[in-house]
Amino acid sequence: MKRLFSILAIMCFMAFGTANAATTALTSATTVVTTFQDEATDDAAAAAESESFHQELKKRFIEGGPGFMGIVLLCLILGLAIAIERIIFLNLSTTNTKKLTQNVEEALQSGGVEAAKEVCRNTKGPVASIFYQGLDRTDEGIEAAEKAVVAYGGVQMGQLEKNVSWISLFIALAPMLGFMGTVIGMIQAFDKIQAAGDMQPSLVAGGIKVALLTTVFGLIVAIILQIFYNYIIAKIDSIVNDMEDASITLMDLLIRNKK
Repeated sequence: MKRLFSILAIMCFMAFGTANAATTALTSATTVVTTFQDEATDDAAAAAESESFHQELKKRFIEGGPGFMGIVLLCLILGLAIAIERIIFLNLSTTNTKKLTQNVEEALQSGGVEAAKEVCRNTKGPVASIFYQGLDRTDEGIEAAEKAVVAYGGVQMGQLEKNVSWISLFIALAPMLGFMGTVIGMIQAFDKIQAAGDMQPSLVAGGIKVALLTTVFGLIVAIILQIFYNYIIAKIDSIVNDMEDASITLMDLLIRNKK
């Protein structure tokens, strides 16, 4: 009898454990399915939001009028192209001035002017080019070397500032085109009022919308290009300061080496 009760107890325990395991598995599966559904819903919502943003941007661009909005967009594209080209050029023109000065000084002490010129030839950047021009005129005297450094420094500065004025032109041109679109939109609105002989909101809403959209897009383009322009100007100023400091250091090295 005791064995029978034991067997029944074990069977009840196993049945209860199996039921719990099944319930747990069902709950886990339900949780996983719910999680996947939530993630799919979030992804779909994000995709719909992104798509709606692009559609809204395209809609506003078309409503602003293809004439002025196209010109403003062209200003943005050309300005960004020039800005990216300048940023790449300026980053490639950046030189470790302290390391270059140290290498030139060691070359002057060990191998003379020719060894220092070889170091400058193997180094990229305007500072190395200025060093080379100064070292190339050392046989004519310190004053000739200094004049060469100053003259070639002006040439290198011109190369650093190349095409930067076009960015400032696009910065000024984009909002002016937007304001011109504003004026034209207001003129069109008043023409409609004059033709209708009545002041109705529906008559002027289209013209005012065009005016506001062209102004907004013009200001956005100007803000974007202004950020790139300020970065480029700051980068140029940094390189020019390095060039001036390096030029003074080079003159000191040549004077010490001459003695």
